Order: sequence, then C-alpha cells, then structure tokens
Amino acid sequence: MSKRVPFLHSRRPSLSRVRGAVVAAGLGSTMMVGAGAAFAAAVGSPDAARLIDSTAARSVAQQAAVQGKAAKAAETERVAARNAAVQKAASWEKPVKRYELSASFGNDGSRWAHKHSGQDFAVPVGTKVGAAHSGVVVKAGSNGGGDGPAYGNAIVIKHGNGTYSQYAHLSEIDVHVGQSVTTGERIGLSGNTGNSSGPHLHFEIRHTADYGSAVDPVPFLHKKGVGV
Repeated sequence: MSKRVPFLHSRRPSLSRVRGAVVAAGLGSTMMVGAGAAFAAAVGSPDAARLIDSTAARSVAQQAAVQGKAAKAAETERVAARNAAVQKAASWEKPVKRYELSASFGNDGSRWAHKHSGQDFAVPVGTKVGAAHSGVVVKAGSNGGGDGPAYGNAIVIKHGNGTYSQYAHLSEIDVHVGQSVTTGERIGLSGNTGNSSGPHLHFEIRHTADYGSAVDPVPFLHKKGVGV
C-alpha cells in the first residue's frame, strides 16, 4: 500500500508578486526622478530668479546701510575733532600749569634796571612751557632772543591783532624762528638763565616783538577767560 506524500507549497514568490514589486520600485524611482527634475526646473524658473535677485538686493542694501552709518559716524568724529582744534587754536592758556606767582608787572627795585615788564611764575627748572596762544615764533635763542642778556634764553611768539607773547629764563628752547605753534604746544622748559634770582618763567604780553611794548599779562589773560 503506497503512502500519500503531502503536497509542499513552493516558497518562491509568485510571478505576479514579483511583477508587482518591480512595478512599485519603478514607480518610486520615477517619482524621485520627477521630484528632482521639478526642483531643478523650479530653481531655474523666473520666479526663483526673482527670489534670488530680491535676496541679493536686500543683502546689498543692508551692507550699504551699515557702511553708510559707519562713514557718517567717522565723519562726525572728524568734524568734532576739527572743531575742537579750531576752538583750541582760538583760545588762550596759561604758559605753565602748576606754579606760584612771584614778581608782578610793574614791580621795581634793585633787581631791575626798569620796572618789571612781565609776570613771573615760580616753577622748578625743567617745567614744560606751553604757547599761551597759537602763532608764529619770531624770536628764539640766548641773549633774550635779541632782547638782551637779562632775559637769558627766551622766545617771542607773534599772534593775531598785533599781540605778542614772550617767555624768558628758559633752560631749553624747543622751537625755531618761523615755526608755527598751537595753543598749549610745548615750546621749551623753564629755567634760571639770565638775570634771574631763582627758577621761574618770566612771561610778557607785548604790542610789538621788542622789549618796551609790554602790558600787564594778568588782566590780559583774564579778558581771554584765563584765570591766573
């Protein structure tokens, strides 16, 4: 008697299933390729070009605005610095910062052949001496710059409106004749040269470059808004 052999189903997928998978895979590939083509087409489209141009234009405008603000700020600083320089040039200052007043204008006595022609500022030797106002150096040197040995090393500066300033008994001269100087600029160092009883700066305001035309410098500076 023969045995019945059970029917074994094949594990291989059916032809219809294989065909379905292939179709699905192909469809997916087609969709992906189609999407890529659509994106590429969109990038090259007029709308995309306008979007890119608009973005670039905004970026350029923003950069221009930032640069414009920076340029405006720099110009404002330049104008402020120029105005400050002009204002400083138009101002007057004391020739030394820290001092004690000693002999005053008009004093007389055995120390002077004539009445004292300036205001003395008692300061240590080597103190910075600054131009009281902007101008041009017309005298500078020993022998009072030409005004006589009593002044020692001296400088005379010509200012506007027929006004001159003189600085005497210096230990050092840092300017030369013909040089332009600004208010407060260092022109030399105080000393004890010439006919001097001790370290100090002798300061004059004159109507000419020469000795004999001096006026009291203290009230003159007061009128210029400078307290002494």
